[in-house]
Order: sequence, then structure tokens, then C-alpha cells
Amino acid sequence: MQPFLRLPAFLAEIAERYGPIASFQIPFRRFLFLNDPEQIKDVLVTQQHAFVKSEGGRALRRLLGNGLLTSEEPEHRQMRRIVQPAFHRGRIAAYARAMLAHATRWCEERSAEERVEMHAAMSELTLRIASETLFGVDAGERASEVRAALRATMESYPSGIGPLGQLRSRLGFLSATRRFNDARSRLDTIVYGLIAQRRANAEQGGDALSLLIAAEDAEDGYRPTDRQVRDEALTLFLAGHETTANALIWTWYLLARHPEVERRLHEEVDAADFSRDPIELAASLEFTRRVFRESMRLYPPAWIFGREARERITLVGGYDVEAGTTVLISPLVLHRRLDLFPQPERFDPDRWVRTEVPPFAYVPFGGGARRCIGEEFAWTEGVLVLARLARAFRFALCEEGVLETVPLVTLRPKGPVAMWVRKR
Repeated sequence: MQPFLRLPAFLAEIAERYGPIASFQIPFRRFLFLNDPEQIKDVLVTQQHAFVKSEGGRALRRLLGNGLLTSEEPEHRQMRRIVQPAFHRGRIAAYARAMLAHATRWCEERSAEERVEMHAAMSELTLRIASETLFGVDAGERASEVRAALRATMESYPSGIGPLGQLRSRLGFLSATRRFNDARSRLDTIVYGLIAQRRANAEQGGDALSLLIAAEDAEDGYRPTDRQVRDEALTLFLAGHETTANALIWTWYLLARHPEVERRLHEEVDAADFSRDPIELAASLEFTRRVFRESMRLYPPAWIFGREARERITLVGGYDVEAGTTVLISPLVLHRRLDLFPQPERFDPDRWVRTEVPPFAYVPFGGGARRCIGEEFAWTEGVLVLARLARAFRFALCEEGVLETVPLVTLRPKGPVAMWVRKR
């Protein structure tokens, strides 16, 4: 796991030393690291047909199966058509009401002042939101079980990458493999149980799982199997829970270290009308949205993604990419390019009104045909939860210091994040 955890620092170093495009090799693998918006667009859009998911993406199939995050064409295109109705604007409006209700409930459950482990707290809150909006149930007593199972699968992810990754995944006597298999089995039990309940219920709910089960491809009439529903549901659940929880915890951390930004956030949310439609409320919170956007610039939850060239191509600028080369793109490094983001280490929400960022310089949700299907869901949840909690509380770090990152599937904080939660 250790070499994987050092990857962000390594990529930042080679970007500084060699510029926006650099190649390197390890045994049996050839890599090309891209840190240039035009070339990133070339890979994700212009010449996307020449690429498939990288080994790191394929390793996720152990957990997610052939969901939108891991599948290839033409299955990806077909399943995206099937999943898309779950994220139409009307559905997002219904989800937004649940988001705001759960955030309000979280506030009501807090005392006037208490010490809270915020990573666990944000994970549980986003888990409850994802459970209702995606699965139509309250996580309730199973929240801790689901969170523990997801954590176990995320922590085992690095061991599944590399020349020995496939071998390790088949050796059931290894402790890491055994933990992963046990955690995946627990998640499968929950998800397949929910699928069975939905199929037995004649009434279709408004959650994403119900829509998936009832879905039919308009082009050819295809209906997904239970296994495909499981793969898509678990993909949406992971993306809708894990990534937003991490984005929120990094935002609270940054606000605690920047009191002037926190003050302006409080001014906006104090003046907001929380009785209005949640979608309209989220659209009106311009500074809150910039805070969340800037947080994801500095700490993008999806901190790296890769593509593997299946044929020889030439990128814009004349750089040849041989077939079999893995192209790496890291928003964590790209979002800190000095020429694209002046004072890149500074937490500055107002940069988004002063500076026009070129296309594909800011890619927390990827880009092209594989851009995250739940992007609007994530923006709505992030803004509403941030605003509702900030209206009720101030969040202060219990211990000063820089919070270290753990780059697993998503960009997590290292260790617990203890904060004082105080009523305003």
C-alpha cells in the first residue's frame, strides 16, 4: 500500500520537474502523466474512443462489478441511458428535500457544544441521505455496518493494483483479501435484499433503485438483470455517500482554518430563506457554492483517474502515445497548477469570480462521456448540507495543524478529525 500512498507527492514532483506531460515506467507498466487541460480534453473527449479504463479502474470491479464507473462501451452507454432518468432535474428536486431534511435532523440531534469526530459524522449523514434518495430506506441501525464495510473495501483497494494485485485477490487466506471479501459480502446482502423488496412491491418508489428496477432502454427495450441493478446501485451508493462525505469534511477543515471565509459563509446562510424550495435555495447560495467548489479544488475526492490506450495515437501538441500506455490524470495535482490557479495553495472562494479557468483545468467530476452522472446530485447535497449546518453551528478543530491526506479510492483525511461543534 505504501507506494500507492506516496503517488500524489510523486506526481506533483514530476509535474514540477518535467512540466505538464511526463512519462515513467515500472516493471511491466508504462505510464504517461498528463497535467495539461488541452491534452486531458484530448484523452477524455476528442480521442476517448482510443482508451479504456486503466488497471486501477478495472481493480474496482472487485467491488462495483460492471457499473458506470467500471464498464466499457457499448455497455456503459446503454446503462447510462437507463440510469440517467434517476438524475433528471425533477428527481434532483425531490432528493433535495430529503437532503435538507436529513441535515436539519442532524442539527437537531446535536447539543449546544460537543466534541465530534467529523469524518464519521459526515459519513453517517451522507449515508442516510444516500440510503433514502438512492434506496428509499433510512439507514437506521445498519448505518454503522455499511460504513464499516465500505471502509474495509476502500482500505484494501491499493493491494489489488499492480502486477501482483490479481494474484492477491485470488488468495483468500490473505488477511486483506479476506477482509475485502467479507465486507463485499455484507454489502451484497444489503443491496440484494433491497432489490428483492423492490421487486416484491408493486408500487414504484421515487428512489433511484426503484427506477433502475423498472427501467427499460428506450432504444432496444433491454431491462437490466438483478446483477446489473446491484452493480449500478452500489456504484451510485459509493459515489453518493463516500465522495460527498469526504468533500464536506475537507470543507469544514478549511473553514476552521480560515475564519474570514467562515464569517462570510455565515452571513450568507443567515440571510437565506430556508423555507423556500431547496433547489431554489441551493441556487441562491452563491458564496456557499464557491466555498464548496474551492474545497474540491484543493481536495478533490476523486483525486486520480486513468485511461489505457488500446491503440497508438498522437495527442494534441504532437506527443505519441503507444498502445498499452496508462495515462494518469490527477485533479489533486492539476488543480494546484500555478499558471492556472494563482496562489494555488490558498483557500480562496473568490477566485471563481475573478479568474476564468480554461476548460478541463477543473475536473473534480471527470469529463467527457464518462463525466460523473451524479454531479448535480453532489453539488446540491454539498451546498445544502454545508449551508444548513453552518447556519446552526460553528466548527473548530480540536487540534491545530495540517490535516494529512490518505489517497485511497477517494481522498480521505488521515485519522480521526475531531472538531468542537458549537451552536451559534
